[in-house]
Amino acid sequence: MTPLAEHSGSTVIAAVIGLGSMGLGMARSLKRASLDVVGYDITPAAVDRFVAEGGRGAATPADAAREADIIVCVVVNAAQTEAVLFGAEGVAAAMKAGAVFISSATMDPAVARDLAGRTEALGLHYLDAPISGGAAKAALGELTIMASGSRQAFNAARPGLDAMAGKVYELGDAAGTGAAFKMINQLLAGVHIAAACEAISFAAKQGLDLEKVYEVITASAGNSWMFENRVPHVLAGDYTPLSSIEIFVKDLGIVQDMARSERYPTPLAAAALQMYLAAAGAGMGRDDDSSLARLYAMLSGAELPGPAKEPQSL
Repeated sequence: MTPLAEHSGSTVIAAVIGLGSMGLGMARSLKRASLDVVGYDITPAAVDRFVAEGGRGAATPADAAREADIIVCVVVNAAQTEAVLFGAEGVAAAMKAGAVFISSATMDPAVARDLAGRTEALGLHYLDAPISGGAAKAALGELTIMASGSRQAFNAARPGLDAMAGKVYELGDAAGTGAAFKMINQLLAGVHIAAACEAISFAAKQGLDLEKVYEVITASAGNSWMFENRVPHVLAGDYTPLSSIEIFVKDLGIVQDMARSERYPTPLAAAALQMYLAAAGAGMGRDDDSSLARLYAMLSGAELPGPAKEPQSL
């Protein structure tokens, strides 16, 4: 791990907290845009990998944030985001005046508003900025970012947003709006994946040529981005996690909590959530979310392509 060095005032310094598949790609995009990037991850090997690529590493979130103008938090959920901000060695106590915290985890809008209020009470900026696009778009600096926050937060975050995103939607001046937009996206994504897996497994049960099914459907009105993106995993019999079952257990769970509080029915999202829960219970929680097709196959006796593969244990 390299020590944090002195830097000229003209260089924008960015700290990336969380160097998983998304965070590493975002850190690389920031570095490619000539920002000085410091990375932290709970797994030391992830930090070492970034350092080997020419980035800088930090031993704690606070160490990463101490010099940074922009802190990008790319963790799994609201609880982890809160720990990064306010836990032991958290960034809030270390951030300099005028720095901005960019929160990219998917979370309940009410939680985003609470975290923003607590951060801003310290004289710091908070940008509610969930992301979409996957690891490939993160690596290319072409993410979609759904952001809301004060004008000062947007201005402070601009060099980072420009480096990481192909599209930045500025959705209002209050934290929580970006999170709400992301939850609408996740409702659709989770339902579409479930529908795609149901359809391709049903095709298998009918004895259809699945490669031909994919060709026909992707040229027809029944296609969706998720069908086009996830079904190739099923055709290859490769359930290496790019986005795991557990992600949608979490996100569709948030959708249900939000909908219940508003007395709003979400029956399709609720049905999809039950399928993700069943897949997780069957030992596929850490596998790719296209593993819903395997669950349908298990329930129906349909035969899917690829070698037999045991679900990853939780």
